[in-house]
Amino acid sequence: MSIRLYIGNLPKELDRDELAALFTAEVGELTSTKVVTDRKTGKCRGFGFVTVETDEQADQVIAKLNGHVFKDNALKIEKALPKSKEANNQGAGNNTPRRGNKNKSRSYTQAEAAQPDPRWADELEKLKEMLFAQTQS
Repeated sequence: MSIRLYIGNLPKELDRDELAALFTAEVGELTSTKVVTDRKTGKCRGFGFVTVETDEQADQVIAKLNGHVFKDNALKIEKALPKSKEANNQGAGNNTPRRGNKNKSRSYTQAEAAQPDPRWADELEKLKEMLFAQTQS
């Protein structure tokens, strides 16, 4: 089973071949490498991914290269988080540690959904009373 590693704190001036060369020299054969780049400038956004064959290789890479200074930057290496189903459905499939999504709508439980919005509770109560009065007449 292949293991994907998150590589952080990469220099802006970096391409995929340089990243692959660094890891191949230390570990040997890699499955894949990816440098995440900015769409406008084409420069590295400061992180990428390396995929290795086994869990042992992943641990070896982390032990050898985590904190290693590469082009004046100390690399941060950790096992990447698995893609969540929600991120795949939204098309945001990167494996960086998750941060809050400001555009994500909040999901409510049934109990919460049954409660009126407190900002409108008074107005809702007045409307209910008016409706009740109309149905009794």
